[in-house]
Amino acid sequence: MNDAYPMTGDEGPMLVSILNKQREVMIWKLDGLNDEQLRRPMTPSGTNLLGLVKHLAAVEYGWFCTTFGRSTEPLPFDEDDEDADLRVNDDESTEDILAFYRRACDAADLAMSEVGLDGEGTAWFGDTVSMRWVILHMIEETARHAGHADILREMLDGTTGYRPPR
Repeated sequence: MNDAYPMTGDEGPMLVSILNKQREVMIWKLDGLNDEQLRRPMTPSGTNLLGLVKHLAAVEYGWFCTTFGRSTEPLPFDEDDEDADLRVNDDESTEDILAFYRRACDAADLAMSEVGLDGEGTAWFGDTVSMRWVILHMIEETARHAGHADILREMLDGTTGYRPPR
């Protein structure tokens, strides 16, 4: 069971396919929940499903665009609040956050296609990184938060897994 991941051929399409699958999992975790459920803090630190998606949008833009010298829309980072990108403000709707994530993924996809796996950029902490490394890191980051989302969703309504039931 490979869930349509390419299992042979070029590395680039494999990596992008796996990243896209993790992105789909994150969006599916929100499906069918109301706004209150999506915003409900489920851990002592306040983690909620919508905040995880907002965070992933910000880091998609940061890693894929800022790292490679591409423009982004304003990002919810705050030097005085390291968790600002995880918080959903009262004036941000679910639709706003989902649209932010879609735009970030679209910008990331464009950067991946134009920069190529071996293209290099400068990470926020000053080190040189390749696009290949950034894609691998974002697979890791997105899968990690998809796991968090799986637990939060189970706590909300009992739904688990990485895809809708067949």
